[in-house]
Amino acid sequence: MSRVNFDQLLEAGVHFGHLKRKWNPAMAPYIFMERNGIHIIDLHKTVAKVDEAAEVLKNLAKSGKKVLFVATKKQAKQIVADKASSIGMPYVIERWPGGMLTNFPTIRKAIKKMTTIDKMTKDGTFDNLSKREKLQITRQRAKLEKTLGSIVDLTRLPSALFVVDVMKEHIVVREANRLGIPVFGMVDTNSDPNNIDFVIPANDDAAKSVEVILNAVCEAMNEGLQECKAEKVDSEAAGEEAPRRERRAKSGAKKTVKTEDAQEQVAAEAEAPIAEAPVVEAESKTEE
Repeated sequence: MSRVNFDQLLEAGVHFGHLKRKWNPAMAPYIFMERNGIHIIDLHKTVAKVDEAAEVLKNLAKSGKKVLFVATKKQAKQIVADKASSIGMPYVIERWPGGMLTNFPTIRKAIKKMTTIDKMTKDGTFDNLSKREKLQITRQRAKLEKTLGSIVDLTRLPSALFVVDVMKEHIVVREANRLGIPVFGMVDTNSDPNNIDFVIPANDDAAKSVEVILNAVCEAMNEGLQECKAEKVDSEAAGEEAPRRERRAKSGAKKTVKTEDAQEQVAAEAEAPIAEAPVVEAESKTEE
């Protein structure tokens, strides 16, 4: 069953593309028609592409990998922040820090700087500083929080990127392509889909359109995370049962050994008087 249906996409305005004069010819396979100088996106293809992308993202989430969501345009910022944080994924909604992927160690240093400032406030060293130093550090902390606060938990490069408006975020796409990181993107009629691994043809300017696509994608990823948790619980339960089975097997073996010894003793005791009986009779006969 499809994760989104035709009517949902139609109601959200996913089918609206850009003006005909702004189109990118590479998007021709995903365009249904042109009306009043505006291209209309083929929603049947959008439904198929959403299902394909959702399935791959679900498998990534199930295997415990991170997907970085990127959307710096005004209409999509809050939606992406809410959806990504609900499933525990990192996201970037402010200005993209250049070289965040290709120069990741430097970005990690900036994040570490933020954590050291937090430690200073906790252990009391921050209180010993002068008023001016405190002000400088708090401003620096606020600036780092704004740009990098949402990727604090990203300790290594993400396994994939989900980009809203690949034309605006062309630097992100180029960095990901250089490193071989797969890109999932909402691609409008004015964008180039050739550099995107998983194209979702959709209107990337309307908030409702972005929300519908992200709902479908995040639900799939949430399912993958739940399956991952269930598998962990099952494996832990199996790990606990294995030693129990071994103990039971050992105790069972000991019991069988004991019962065998007991049976041997009983048999030996039963055989002993039968062997002695003829000797007694023989002795009595000799006495007579």
